[in-house]
Amino acid sequence: MTSPAPVDRPDLLPWSILDLAPVHRGETTAVALDGTLDLAQRAEALGYRRVWYADHHNIPRIASAATSVLIAHVAAHTSTIRLGAGGIMLPNHAPLTIAEQFGTLATLHPGRIDLGVGRAPGTDQRTLHALRRSTAAAERFPDDVRELLGYLAGRSLVPGVDAVPGAGSRVPITILGSSLFGARLAAQLGLPYAFASHFAPAALHPAVEAYRSGFQPSPACERPYVIAGMNAIAAPTEEEAKMLLRGAARSRARLVFSRPGRRLTEEEADLLLDSPSGSPAWEMLRYTAVGTPQEARQQLSRFAAAAEADEVMIASIAPERAAAVRTIEALAGAARAAQDEGSRGR
Repeated sequence: MTSPAPVDRPDLLPWSILDLAPVHRGETTAVALDGTLDLAQRAEALGYRRVWYADHHNIPRIASAATSVLIAHVAAHTSTIRLGAGGIMLPNHAPLTIAEQFGTLATLHPGRIDLGVGRAPGTDQRTLHALRRSTAAAERFPDDVRELLGYLAGRSLVPGVDAVPGAGSRVPITILGSSLFGARLAAQLGLPYAFASHFAPAALHPAVEAYRSGFQPSPACERPYVIAGMNAIAAPTEEEAKMLLRGAARSRARLVFSRPGRRLTEEEADLLLDSPSGSPAWEMLRYTAVGTPQEARQQLSRFAAAAEADEVMIASIAPERAAAVRTIEALAGAARAAQDEGSRGR
């Protein structure tokens, strides 16, 4: 893959979407997956660059566990937008299996498939055991990435074993991370790097610096390419956007503080959020664009510039599906309006 050329104006940065296929309150999984397809079709019509789905397991309100299957379904019902994993948690899988799956996707949908890979398990220890993997699998991540690259390039590192389909497909790989480990590996291998600042913001700037300063060009990527995640909620008024943000913060509080069999009530979540104990939940939302469409767009642009990002991956965290869709549509409209205004001003 030749990395896209950086752009100078943050307003013209490519925007993409991270969709966890959320199962909202009162929905069935079937309704959630229909909503995921609808979101991708809207994103395609609105001009977003790509939509990625995440490899999470045993999380009742996330329906993207069978990530490659979901990508295949969405790809079959869209025509131009890029689709991929953001990401596949490689410790959960054999590299050969992933090369076969994504090689098949790339064969069916040429030029539209991405593969982001991460080192974290994306689940709990019991689920990791149920996947027939161990915690030690994460220690093999650099070697697993190299093995995966070999399969997709048609130069297998395992004698006598090829990915069929997959060999020679050269599906573009991006390293995902939330620490300096992934940044340094992506730089060493000459691959694009995506930082998970939408939920783990602490190391964003040092990780991007480590990646850019250590980057070694490769046939896959000629220059550093950074994708940074940012949450977003856009609404007609700032007050409504902040109300939706509060709902998203409650979800984060439940994620941080709930225990098996004991889910926080809305009142308990609010008490925590309003106390010093709620700081971990708010910290996860540090990089969130929230406000009217114009305000949220400006925040996204400022974030991209500060993070030295070539692309922003937007995670719509509105707690209701209609509000999440509205955010994606409103941001696209605000971006087009800003571009039109900039064109007239030249």
